[in-house]
Amino acid sequence: MAGPPEAGPMVEIDERHPRIQPRRVSFDWEKTPLHWIPGDPVATHMINSFHIVLPEGEKWFIQCVKDATPHIKDPKLLAEIKGFIGQEMVHARSHQGVLTHLLEVNGIDVSKITEPAAQGNAERPVQMAALKEKSPRLWRLRLQFELAAVAAIEHYTAVLGQWIMDNDRLDEAGVDPTMLDLLRWHGAEEVEHRSVVFDVYQQMGGKYPMRVAAWAVSLFFLTWAVMGGGFYLLKQDPTIKRKVTFPRVYRSYRRSVRKGHMPGILKLLLGEAPVYLKPSHHPSQICSTPQALEYLLKSPAARAAGYDPY
Repeated sequence: MAGPPEAGPMVEIDERHPRIQPRRVSFDWEKTPLHWIPGDPVATHMINSFHIVLPEGEKWFIQCVKDATPHIKDPKLLAEIKGFIGQEMVHARSHQGVLTHLLEVNGIDVSKITEPAAQGNAERPVQMAALKEKSPRLWRLRLQFELAAVAAIEHYTAVLGQWIMDNDRLDEAGVDPTMLDLLRWHGAEEVEHRSVVFDVYQQMGGKYPMRVAAWAVSLFFLTWAVMGGGFYLLKQDPTIKRKVTFPRVYRSYRRSVRKGHMPGILKLLLGEAPVYLKPSHHPSQICSTPQALEYLLKSPAARAAGYDPY
């Protein structure tokens, strides 16, 4: 196991074009309890809903960016794309580990969500190839819309990443340290590569109206993923003996938000709308790359992976 990296001289960070590098982290879930936020199964499972959608979601992000790559001429952006793809591959694998070694071993079946998503990813390359042959214009429009949707999701994952790095109330609540490191490591890398897909979308000729339309679709998806996914997991949790009803879940959810165990979902999603939908918006204007790198310097998983800072 590699020791902690030695502190080096401070290097000025370019928020718009930071260096993006994959970190080949791994996590051991053997000691992580099912309710890794002690006494708070609602917040635990609402956050667990990301573990369900992210493995295939990250693969879809990669497919979209790979489709666009042959049309990108900027060498700086091409280098960032390479780093982005490497990071997203590790993200997908790491969240799959949670599904396999934490949820499934506790009797929670997520295949009704993951299998259709995997099938969609498997079919997409064939669909895109057929569409490109039939109508290159429609192929480009579909790819632009998908990139715009991914860019919107990447905005929220970066904001959530910043939130979880800033939130010391999770430490105070006794959150399982392995899960907290996974979430903060992933969040830090989301902050680090937050501009990539947005820049790809723009270089592919994406315009503002499509960005707004794709944001609206992404907003619906994220709401369903967190609220619906959390409810789905709670209903399968073998340790919960009381009937899972919307009023009970909602009351617990409000308590979790007040305690700082999770952000208010609709408040976050709608509150970020004026930021993301500002015509002059660029992802480099939000969050903090230096803070992300500061966390990655002390992340147990990143240190064990031999993370080499700037």
